[in-house]
Amino acid sequence: MWQLHQFALCPFSRKVRFQCAEKGVAVELVVELPWDRRDGFMELNPAGQTPVLRDGPLVLADSGAIGEYLEETVDRAPLLGSGAAERAETRRMVAWFEGKFYTEVVVPLLGERMFKRVFDRTAPDARVIRAAAKAAEAHLDYLDFVLDHRRWLSGPAFGLADIAAAAQVSVADYLGGIDWDGHDAARQWYSAIKSRPTFRPLLGERMEGLPPPSHYDKLDW
Repeated sequence: MWQLHQFALCPFSRKVRFQCAEKGVAVELVVELPWDRRDGFMELNPAGQTPVLRDGPLVLADSGAIGEYLEETVDRAPLLGSGAAERAETRRMVAWFEGKFYTEVVVPLLGERMFKRVFDRTAPDARVIRAAAKAAEAHLDYLDFVLDHRRWLSGPAFGLADIAAAAQVSVADYLGGIDWDGHDAARQWYSAIKSRPTFRPLLGERMEGLPPPSHYDKLDW
């Protein structure tokens, strides 16, 4: 069985877990805190980043590379799209959430609301949190716009763009960085994601010492 080295609030680990679940690939979860830079983990991935997917001597690192490998080797539930244009749009949307959204929203929230609270025991910087909230609002506006024109993020069918976006959004939501008011299209999309049996296990996980908001795992909020 595959082993997935990951931790609860790594959005890239969540993406791989969600993708594996959709494709029916069983994985054994191994909690890995990359900031510990454990020797055994550094041997698997010298970049020191989660996720890492391992099956015996085969070691795959980087969620993008892992995702492409799964699409190439597992026929069940193809997630990239049905044509060249749709696959290009899928990759664009994945890049949007794993680049812009991660950098502008998730990174500052992890820094202020996870590392400072759990590890540094210091107060978060309210200015940084406000800037992340403002960025999240802009991204939700964009989500609303995209979803006004199609059912899922890259076209008519659920796919890898939705998986990548939900992984990032769910971490930001866990950290209290998402205000859903006034974003009906985005809320409806995320509610559909939250109701998928393949995503529910992610919502049940907690990071010790850092509980999520009360609405976090509710289907109707």
